[in-house]
Amino acid sequence: METAPLADHVQVQHKKTWLQKCYRDRYLLLLILPCVLYFLLFKYLPMLGIVVSFKQYNIFKGLMASDWVGFKYYAMFLQSRDFIPVMRNTLLLGLYKLVFGFPAPIILALLLNEVRLGILKRFTQSITYLPHFISNVVVVSMMVMFLSPRGGLINQIIGWFGIEPVNFMIKSEMFRGLYVLSEIWQHVGWEAIIYLAALTAIDPQLYEAAKMDGAGRWKQLLHVTFPGIVPAIVILLILNIGKVLEIGFEKVYLLSNPAIYETSDIIGTYVYRTGLLNGNYSYGTAIDVFSGIISLIFIVGANTLSRKIGDTSLW
Repeated sequence: METAPLADHVQVQHKKTWLQKCYRDRYLLLLILPCVLYFLLFKYLPMLGIVVSFKQYNIFKGLMASDWVGFKYYAMFLQSRDFIPVMRNTLLLGLYKLVFGFPAPIILALLLNEVRLGILKRFTQSITYLPHFISNVVVVSMMVMFLSPRGGLINQIIGWFGIEPVNFMIKSEMFRGLYVLSEIWQHVGWEAIIYLAALTAIDPQLYEAAKMDGAGRWKQLLHVTFPGIVPAIVILLILNIGKVLEIGFEKVYLLSNPAIYETSDIIGTYVYRTGLLNGNYSYGTAIDVFSGIISLIFIVGANTLSRKIGDTSLW
């Protein structure tokens, strides 16, 4: 007879305890609130717009009144003559960024870890961090000035060797290299922070043991330092594989022009032109959803492979 009241009492106590915990941690919850709101408003809430890709969306009829067309726009994109060039450009640009851009912060973190002069280390860290906070618009403007065939710094330097000025910005074969190099310069210092944090977690006694075994700095780097940050490397590699198709739209759009569409036209810029400029919202949404599905396949595949090979994985 007293079981139900007792259960209600326990539930009330549990509820009070949960509320008390929230009140106790109110300042921490307030700190995380902007992050939660960001993901809710800009990541999860926009997912409701996926339904646009399955409809003949008419801005005057509205979403609910627009006609349902199923996978029409997905099939249209797969059969389009632009499908292969756009996917090729996006995949190649993403792979170049992964192959050349991913190891760069690891190398920088390992080099900074070997610097013993504190002032030099802090100065180098500050110099490499700063470009991350520069707007893409400013970065592209700097590239245009430095690479200008008329008075650009790079053309002045190659002119000293008797080479004619080169208009780098209209050379389609140079676009990927310029983009990847600018990305490395802009973000290498910021991305190295994670690896520097992982390096601080390595037990100093491992270095002492390595010294007692006669290991020099190079062997300590290979057998102590690098293995200590392998878990962080694997996790970030999985995340970066999942973002191969998520090439930054802003910089590509600012760097590209009709003369180099052959290599610069990626999914982001193609969606912008077809979906927003041409007003074909359903088609643009379908392409964007398609790229998201491919990214999901990449990250799940990379995580599965990592879990089978080693013990480190996202889930």
